[in-house]
Amino acid sequence: MLGLFKVRMRGLCFLAPNALDFSSMYSIRPTWISFGGTAAIVTSMGLILGLDAAASSRHAIVSALLIVAIADNLSDSLSVHIYQEAERLEDRKAFFATVANFVTRLLVASSFVIIAIAVPRDALPLAAAVWGLLLLALLTYRIARARGAHTGKEIGKHIVIAVIVLGISRWLGSWLAGVSG
Repeated sequence: MLGLFKVRMRGLCFLAPNALDFSSMYSIRPTWISFGGTAAIVTSMGLILGLDAAASSRHAIVSALLIVAIADNLSDSLSVHIYQEAERLEDRKAFFATVANFVTRLLVASSFVIIAIAVPRDALPLAAAVWGLLLLALLTYRIARARGAHTGKEIGKHIVIAVIVLGISRWLGSWLAGVSG
């Protein structure tokens, strides 16, 4: 019989099957969620702002977000897994890191899909930027605290980089709209 037990991971509690025996997995490592979380946040914001500048429809934006949430996520998760195998990470830990990366990225990307569906079209870029920058700040805060780094400085650096990416995405969208007429 497959029972369930509680697993506490950095303040989060999950139910996990006993057969998986998470006893050697003390907590989700920041590296397991930081890559997928950051990639999903910045990519989703960039897509929304770039496609908005290109005058894309809500349908096109949602479709792009879903494609990235699945196809790009699977590609990145495979890349993370292969990298960890190359680093000779124990098979079990590499597997959990891969799953954590995939799930993190899928959940974050899904939150942007929900925003793209629920928020009025003209408010979508602002809503996506606010949500994404908030998520990025929270993730950065959590990681900076775990590292003992200055949280404000780390958040500031990451927000500046994200804003640069958003500006480039917006510019590319505008440029493509102008080129394609």
